Amino acid sequence: MIMDWSLGPKMERDIQNGKPAVPAALSRAGVTNLRRIIRIANGNEAQLFYATLDLFADLHPDQAGVHMSRFSEVVERLAGELSWEPFPDIESLAGRMAQQVVETQGAMRSEVRIRAHFPIIKQTPVTRRLTEELYTLLGIAAATPGRTRLLVGVEVEGLTVCPCAQEIMRSHSGDLLMENGFTEGQVDRILSVLPMASHNQRGRGTLLIGSEKRLRAEDLVHIVERSMSSETYELLKRPDEFYVVDKAHRNPRFVEDVVREMLLNVVEAYVDLPDDAFLVARQENFEGIHEHNAFAERYGTLGEIRREITGEARAARHTTLEDWLAA
Repeated sequence: MIMDWSLGPKMERDIQNGKPAVPAALSRAGVTNLRRIIRIANGNEAQLFYATLDLFADLHPDQAGVHMSRFSEVVERLAGELSWEPFPDIESLAGRMAQQVVETQGAMRSEVRIRAHFPIIKQTPVTRRLTEELYTLLGIAAATPGRTRLLVGVEVEGLTVCPCAQEIMRSHSGDLLMENGFTEGQVDRILSVLPMASHNQRGRGTLLIGSEKRLRAEDLVHIVERSMSSETYELLKRPDEFYVVDKAHRNPRFVEDVVREMLLNVVEAYVDLPDDAFLVARQENFEGIHEHNAFAERYGTLGEIRREITGEARAARHTTLEDWLAA
């Protein structure tokens, strides 16, 4: 007997639609690390991004599994649409994917997360050399049959300087100056002029904002960079290197300081965003003299954060990303 393999083996029943051995619902089931080239509008042109995508759907307790191939079909279908007209932004693309996952999986809720690298051409601070800096662009969407919520964000690397070690160095330097005959007034003046040594570290800041207003990723990058001790550059000539090191040591910040600066910068930059917009500010420092990393994060609605910064009220509970996406 010769089997016609072109037809493929026939399945007598759809296993995914069967009943599971344990009748428990799953919050998320799907695929991760799906890699694609996506096209996002940039003015009148389309910009290509290398992206990784995670797509999930909730699963009913009476259904054994999700249809894995349908996740890829959603991406491929939208990839065809993108070849004709790119999406205006990464969060809109994530939102459309989330809507189609709900439709194709018959789900009550879906979630899509997209990570892509994008370049910004910058000038070094002193020599004005052009350098291409890479950042990570984030798009998150959650959809139900009646609603879709979107977030856009960035991951940015920069430099932080430890205030605690700097204060220790300042105290020690003052003692040395006093021992060498300088008066207390002279010591105070010297320490106020010279930047103090400290240990420093590269840090990664993450900023996510959820709202119905379209936000520019470049603006979010700027907010994160100016929340750290200094921005960093791939290309640095000696005058530029001096500028970055001097700036950072005159602007020491703990990992907690960076997060709070991000919160303040967002509140001041986006006065027109409503109180029900959502915000995540996160900083992780890759410590230079420790084997561990330092981490800080704040999440919540913009209204919660605004009221704390102005001293009106302290939030008894911080709204989580999961709460906001499910609202």
